[in-house]
Formats: sequence, structure tokens, C-alpha cells
Amino acid sequence: MEIEFAGEVVEWRGPAPFFFVALPPDAADLVDEVKADVVYWGVVPVRAWIGDTEFTTAMFPREDTWFLPVKAAVRRAEDLDLGQVVDVRMHVGRD
Repeated sequence: MEIEFAGEVVEWRGPAPFFFVALPPDAADLVDEVKADVVYWGVVPVRAWIGDTEFTTAMFPREDTWFLPVKAAVRRAEDLDLGQVVDVRMHVGRD
């Protein structure tokens, strides 16, 4: 399944800062429809694109949606900053 959406780059502080894009409700609902087929260890694997940069990661549920981790390499390649709204395209699943 392919999903496209726009979202804000947010920070979640833990032992180290992590950056994510939270899925909007309509995109999160689409993930919820297929999660039983793709989820492992509570996360959903995805292949995502922000700008020209492609990356793989795994989303996890938080605050009634899914959070897409944005790797440091992606942030550097696309010159992303906290609070910036980005367009995301992603393929949900392991293939």
C-alpha cells in the first residue's frame, strides 16, 4: 500500500533526541487497516521518500497515530529542520 501525506517534523526527547513525522488521521487509518498483515514486534515496516531521499524504517504507534522516524541522514540530505512541514510518500510493508 502506498500512502502520501504532509506532516510536521517533530522531536521526541528520550535519552537522545529523535525526529519524526506523525501521520495525519486519514493516513493513520489506512495503516491501521493493513497493520495486522505487516506488523512485527509492534512496529510497521515502511519504505519512505522525503524529497529525493529514499529510506527504510519502522513506524510505531503513539498518541493515536503512527510516528515515522526521520533518520539523521535523511534530515541532512533534505536540509530538514524541526517544525518544517514535509511531503512524505511511503510504501507500507516489508517488500
